Amino acid sequence: MSRVLLLFMDGVGLGADDPAFNPFAACEMPALEALLGGRKLVSESAPHIAEKATLLAIDATLGQPGTPQSASGQAALLTGRNVPQEIGEHYGPKPNPPIQQILREGNIFSTVTQLGGKAALLNAYPPQYFEAIERGHRLYSAIPLAVTAAGLPLMTTKDIQDGRALSVDFTGEGWAARPEFPPVPIYSPAEAGAKLAQVATRYDLAWFDFWPSDYAGHRQNMNSAIALLEVFDAVLSGLLQTQEGHQDLIVLTSDHGNLEDLSQRGHTRNPVPALLIGSEELRGRFAEELENLTHFVPAIRRTLFPS
Repeated sequence: MSRVLLLFMDGVGLGADDPAFNPFAACEMPALEALLGGRKLVSESAPHIAEKATLLAIDATLGQPGTPQSASGQAALLTGRNVPQEIGEHYGPKPNPPIQQILREGNIFSTVTQLGGKAALLNAYPPQYFEAIERGHRLYSAIPLAVTAAGLPLMTTKDIQDGRALSVDFTGEGWAARPEFPPVPIYSPAEAGAKLAQVATRYDLAWFDFWPSDYAGHRQNMNSAIALLEVFDAVLSGLLQTQEGHQDLIVLTSDHGNLEDLSQRGHTRNPVPALLIGSEELRGRFAEELENLTHFVPAIRRTLFPS
């Protein structure tokens, strides 16, 4: 059976090919651009089918007025339900009670496990995160809520120390910069990508939540955004080199636009990317009727469990 690694890149839309405000147009991302035949991750590049990758533009607005938000967009991606229309608005950043209920009623993590597969979120969380959740000082965002609602554990310090998970910045440098956090391994970006590929093979559905991209969009700093994307591309390079030859599919997507337009502080209504990396057969199966955020759950299901 094929496996799926979903790289969730928070707050990334397909914007104009203008380096004045779009860091994807301004920076060099050789690993990603090689997948796209020299094209950048911008609106003008989609749709595109290359030798090893397919890029599609995905609707994140879901027919709802206003600007897409994290909680409702991620919930739509996780459940296959049009959450903004069900609750009557785009909502975020953290799930409100109606979105929490929708996520608990069923999501892609529970679907995979119920069908006999293995699923996991590969992000490790420090002890302070769990303490804040337990005390009610912090709310789960949509992705960890979906994981816990499916009865799956969130990764801990021991998981990252034992090589079963990664920090949100992939390399562990951000974690190590926090003296109150326990010590963890430090990887180069390429090593982190290789580690991600290795860990992902343990699961039918492996998911990684990269939320610093949304933070970078809100900060509107071009230099720091470019630096972030350059590290991400180096991680992608290590991932691709290690994953080469496996009959698996890597899916990169997002919940809403933001980072692609630093001329404004908030989210955008731009489409988000669906970058599919793998065999032509797997990409074709996943891409069938893949038009908006609600279509990812059926796409993952038919890829992992073809009839």
